[in-house]
Amino acid sequence: MLTLFISLAVAFRSNQFLKGLSYTLVILAVVSLAMYHPQYFKTAGDFKFSKLIIPLLQVIMFGMGTELSLKDFGNVIKMPRGIIIGVVGHYVIMPLVGLSVAKLFNFPNEIAAGIILVGCCPSGLASNVMSYLARANLALSVSVTTISTLLAPFLTPLLMQLLGGGFVQIDFWGMVWDITKIVILPIAAGLAFHYLVRGKFTWLDKAMPVLSMIGIAFILTIITAAGRDNLLKVGGLLIVATFIHNLAGYFFGYWSARIFKFHERDCRTIALEVGMQNAGLASGLALAMGKLATAGLAPAIFGPVMNVTGSTLASWWHNHLPEDANEEVKDPPLNKIKLSQ
Repeated sequence: MLTLFISLAVAFRSNQFLKGLSYTLVILAVVSLAMYHPQYFKTAGDFKFSKLIIPLLQVIMFGMGTELSLKDFGNVIKMPRGIIIGVVGHYVIMPLVGLSVAKLFNFPNEIAAGIILVGCCPSGLASNVMSYLARANLALSVSVTTISTLLAPFLTPLLMQLLGGGFVQIDFWGMVWDITKIVILPIAAGLAFHYLVRGKFTWLDKAMPVLSMIGIAFILTIITAAGRDNLLKVGGLLIVATFIHNLAGYFFGYWSARIFKFHERDCRTIALEVGMQNAGLASGLALAMGKLATAGLAPAIFGPVMNVTGSTLASWWHNHLPEDANEEVKDPPLNKIKLSQ
């Protein structure tokens, strides 16, 4: 299976329509390896690989910070309506859909909490990539991702306490600090790097996106190995549940923008921003809660699922020019944002 997925990933790189799925196939390859041989991804001697998850997430968030600039924050003034709808839709639709799906499938409490946890997290950088490919509004996408991420230290613990508190005990202030150290501090350091150092070490600029993707693959491998036995029990149903969760985000995100009479490009952007989550952050929070093998399973599955659906949707939209194409403003280049969370 490892050879199959790697071979397909290499083959897909040569096809413009399929190349967006190549990284997801690499994820499936390493996850398959972890399912068959979990013992190699749990410990090395006395060292637990799970200890690497939070440092790797901090590196990934640092990489996100290096791609930001103060101009991204200026977009809040230029397009406040779109950002408000995107952020509010994200933090209302995905948590409520997550709660509904968790109750519908009647999962064990900790696994159900993991589904809700995914829904309560901010959007990830993968949504920026998909917005670019979908001919959507990239500037709006980056702004919604940035603002939803900066609001996460308050909104994610609050929503988890309100919606997930019936499934697991939530330490509100503990989660606030966990998100701050995983997300806010590394992004702030990355933003400082952007203005003080970036360009002086070109090799580091090129290495950050690759390092981030390797980090995500390793995180998912560790989570899969830790939760292998639980995955064998509920894996099939959990895939269906995350698939419904993800598609519902696209659907309700798109039509919420339509109701407010947004242009087609903005509707596509908000659909992708609402439907695509920072699954890596959800995994880190599951680890901080001490529930990596249970609450960490939904984030581990949600990441590959959203990349498959997001790539497919973006490819479809890429080949169907927006109705308001004549009103488009040319997007800035995507630069080095190649991360699939």
